[in-house]
Order: sequence, then structure tokens, then C-alpha cells
Amino acid sequence: MKPKRILVTGGDGFLGRSLVASLAAQGHVVVAQDVRVVPEARRIAGVIYEQQDVREAAALSASFARHGFDTVAHLASIVTPGRDSNRALEYAVDVGGTRHVLDACIAHGVRHLLVSSSGAAYGYHADNPAWLSEEDTLRGNEVFAYAHHKRLVEEMLAETRRTHPRLQQTVLRIGTILGERVDNQITALFEKPRLIAIRGSDSPFVFIWDEDVVGAFLHAIETGKAGCFNVAGDGALSIHEIAAALGKRTREFPPALLRAALWVGSRLGVSRYGPEQLDFLRYRPVLANRRLKEELGYQPRKTSREALLAFIAARQQQGRPL
Repeated sequence: MKPKRILVTGGDGFLGRSLVASLAAQGHVVVAQDVRVVPEARRIAGVIYEQQDVREAAALSASFARHGFDTVAHLASIVTPGRDSNRALEYAVDVGGTRHVLDACIAHGVRHLLVSSSGAAYGYHADNPAWLSEEDTLRGNEVFAYAHHKRLVEEMLAETRRTHPRLQQTVLRIGTILGERVDNQITALFEKPRLIAIRGSDSPFVFIWDEDVVGAFLHAIETGKAGCFNVAGDGALSIHEIAAALGKRTREFPPALLRAALWVGSRLGVSRYGPEQLDFLRYRPVLANRRLKEELGYQPRKTSREALLAFIAARQQQGRPL
């Protein structure tokens, strides 16, 4: 494959570091941008590192002009907000930052844009289909900043596909990521002595191994295939199946009781999460991956169950039992 000139935004994030390393190993010219200065110890020989905030449109455009990118992998977003974060900042990065990346791609003739979207863009709704396909409506709940912003970003991308068809887009709607070093809001739930179950809901999860997410990006860059694709391993697991794999039991709550407890906890300041988390737990978007396999042509190496078991094994090897 002819080497490409590739920009990776969020290049020092969890996925960004792995993608940058893989692209550099394939011989591409890679520019890794991140809002933070990347420490020398984490830098890869041959990769160009730039401190860049996607909120700074002029500086971002100047970088595009300087490097002449033909491919952009846009990963920069706020997945797990810090305690000092706020909705305005998250919107400016997630939505405004994507707008700036799109504008720069169009202005500077980028041929292929890849974007890390999320299954959260479908939203957490009681009437979601049992398995969500790429044709289903994106309804990311406004109460969840990340889900709402991913929906807004996808609407922006869809409009750009209509107005600027020469810019090829590959949009990856990623499920719950697990990996050897993954720590996130979901894995924190698995660390509890007993897993929360909501009466009347199986709370199904689809998992994707982190290396498979990177693999899907690499495959899309290599093939140049455009489209929107759910990225998840085969199969789904209920909260009870997850608990069994962890060797734990569940603690079942009636929905009304859990909602009230979350409301009280948030009002008293003892919990970061409010009653909206009830829907986050019980109406998980379950992603069908047929198009990923048949149209993009990428087969995840691990199923949802295999990803969970590999995650558990990695934690045990690290001396961090769940």
C-alpha cells in the first residue's frame, strides 16, 4: 500500500496511541495531534507530534496546509469528563472540534475522513430495536452529553456527505470497549462487589476488544471503504451473564427505587450520577455488526464474550482482581 499522509486527532488518547503506532509501523507519514504535550517516553520514532486543540480552527487549518494530509482519523472527543468539566467545554470539543476538522478537510482537499462515533449516538431508549442496525435513527439522549454530542456530530457528517461528496467518510459507531488496560465508566461497574440489575431488564452489553477497534480503522484506511458501521463483537451478554463470568451475583432493584436513590445521591452530592443513569443502565444500545463484517470486510477477532473473558484474565494477571 502506498504510504499516506495521515493526521490522527486525539493522538495521545487511549485509542490514538495504538492507532498511531500501527500506522507508523506500516510506513505511513503520521502526525499525532493532542491537546496535551506528548511526553518523550511515549513518542514513537518517525511520528510527528503536535500540540493542537481542535477548538482552535485557524491553527488546525494551518497544520492541514503545512502537512498536506490525504487521510484524517478524527478521534478527539471527551468520553469520560473530568470533575472540572462542563457541558459547554464538552460541546466545544466534541461538536465544535469536529466542525473545525470537517472544514479543514474540505478546504485542504483531504480525500478520506474517518471518525470515531459511538453506539451511544442511537441513544438509550425503551423502544430501541433488540439489535440496532446502521439504518436505525440516531436519537442520542440530550440528558447524556456524550450521546447527544455524537448524534449532533453524525448529523453534521451526514449533511457534509450531501454537500461535499468528494470527501469520503468512514464513520465507526463503536460499542463498549474492553482491553487489557481499559478503565472506564462501565468497567467501574464491574468492580463492584455485586452488579446492579434492574428488575424487568437484561441490560444487554455488546463489547469490542480495543485491538479490534484499531483493526477496523486500519482496515478502513487500507481499503478506503466509506460508510457508517457499527463496531462490536459478535453476540451480546446480559448483566446476569456478565456477573456470572465475573464470579459475582447481581443486586436487583425496582426501577422506581433506583431512580429515587440516584436522585437523592445527586442532590446530596454523594454521587456524580443522577436519575438519568437508570436509562443508561437498562436501555443499552445493542449493535448489530453485519455491515462491519460483510460491507467493510472486517471481522472482529473477539466476540463480546471473548472480549469480556480476556479483560477479566488481564485484570487477574495485573493483580487487579475484579
